[in-house]
Amino acid sequence: MLRELRVKDFAIIDMLTLRLGPGLNVLTGETGAGKSIIIGALGIALGERAYSEMIKTGSASASVEAYFEAAGSPLFEPAHRPGLEAMGIEAGEGIILRRDIPSSGKGRAYVNDTMVSVQSLSEIGRRLVDIHGQHEHQSLLQGENQMSLLDIYGKLEPEREKVRGLFAGVQAMKKRLEDLKSGSRERAQRVDLLKFQAGEIEAAGLSPGEKTSLEEEKAVLLNISRLKEFSEAAYEAVYGSEGSCSENLSAAISKLKEMSSIDHAASEPLGMLESALPLVQEASSSLRAARDRYNLDPARLTEVDDRLDLIKTLMRKYGDTVEAVLEYKDKIQKELQAAESSDEDKEAIEAELREKEEALIKSAGALSEKRKKAAGEIEMKIGLVLRELALEKADFRIDVKEAGLSSSGADAVEFMFSANPGEALKPLAKVASGGELSRIMLAVKGVLRDADDIPVLIFDEVDAGIGGKTADNVARKLKDLSRGRQVICISHLPQIASAADSHLLIEKKEIKGRVNVTIKKLSGGERKEEIARMLSGKVTEASLRHAGELMERN
Repeated sequence: MLRELRVKDFAIIDMLTLRLGPGLNVLTGETGAGKSIIIGALGIALGERAYSEMIKTGSASASVEAYFEAAGSPLFEPAHRPGLEAMGIEAGEGIILRRDIPSSGKGRAYVNDTMVSVQSLSEIGRRLVDIHGQHEHQSLLQGENQMSLLDIYGKLEPEREKVRGLFAGVQAMKKRLEDLKSGSRERAQRVDLLKFQAGEIEAAGLSPGEKTSLEEEKAVLLNISRLKEFSEAAYEAVYGSEGSCSENLSAAISKLKEMSSIDHAASEPLGMLESALPLVQEASSSLRAARDRYNLDPARLTEVDDRLDLIKTLMRKYGDTVEAVLEYKDKIQKELQAAESSDEDKEAIEAELREKEEALIKSAGALSEKRKKAAGEIEMKIGLVLRELALEKADFRIDVKEAGLSSSGADAVEFMFSANPGEALKPLAKVASGGELSRIMLAVKGVLRDADDIPVLIFDEVDAGIGGKTADNVARKLKDLSRGRQVICISHLPQIASAADSHLLIEKKEIKGRVNVTIKKLSGGERKEEIARMLSGKVTEASLRHAGELMERN
């Protein structure tokens, strides 16, 4: 709640400190005493527009400071603390809003001594205070707040949350689908390139180690004549010619056999040579096969060269080795599969999007019907209260009309009002009379009290043009509304003043040729005298007696 308001050099105020309590706080005083100026100063602290003309004559600047106690305010609950912390504001036991207005230059706004923008100050202020009268600081004049109050009253938050979730899902799917469509041309071009590359590598029929084998074969083919010459000479030396290694080895074995029959010591070399003979014969067979293989085939050399050129071309494009080229082929084949699956994804997303859109439209339609039902209940209740507040000819309606689908559904909600029969319903924001608007807001706040969590309500001009029973009704409504929240009311009606939990007298005095505004908290006899003055314009025994009766009754 608002605990203290300090105003310095503002309008006709020199220095003023207003201390307020819980429940119903009533500010009274003669017309022109400065009551509305005080409320106007509070509006500046809450982020309303400020002008240099507001500075008291002769002063260089004006300042307004408002201290709000944390207890009972939703702004200080854990859910809202991250927003304050993001601004660098530590909210412990309370929060101080301050506005400095210099005569020249730009003014400054502070929250707990942290400089903030006026917009940030206003956002915080709107969560703390509603000022009803000729002020811009009224949450109920904003369409989004009107819809929220309607939904809270009708307990429609689960349905609204469902619509919000479906809407978010639809938007995400549309974005994903749009991304797929916007990239379809580039993806098609990429797919064509990948298919060409995969086909080119596939057609080559590469195998690991092939390049090394071909290079070895090419080296053989380039030296085929010498290799044939060497193989023939080696074959002749080992087996083919007279006196060859094989022939001489056979002759030596024969001699050793004769020796071993005489001398057993010859058996050892005989065995060794007999073991060597099969190896020599096998070597001769291999040499003969090599000699026959080394036949010059120019076509084969061309084939090998062409194959190596193809492999080198593929390596320049796709990898440093044959193995790297094959790995690249595997990679692009996976990418091709992903591209093909993206088309399948597109079809699946389109199908799911249609289902989600149908579910969204159905849920938004159901929410609209429930809103209209809740709106009807609110209209009936507010209509009854308006009649008690001397607005018996007035017509209050909640216009729930069709709008484009959004996260809040398919509705636009607006509170409408007509003061007299035959007059067209107009949005609350266009209701001209400040007193009239204050009483409408009193009725709306009373009916929607459980849906509205703003902790401080201020009513300016709520008693304009009323009296008698209506004044009693207004006092009772204000008192009822102050149970559970702080209500501040500027009033000229004794009925309202007598219902106050805290009664403050505002007076305008001339001190040393300068006008100043003073404030005094009344209690006991002083309060009784002020209510008596409000009853008859002056304090008399009759008015004092009547004041006592009012105070006792309320």
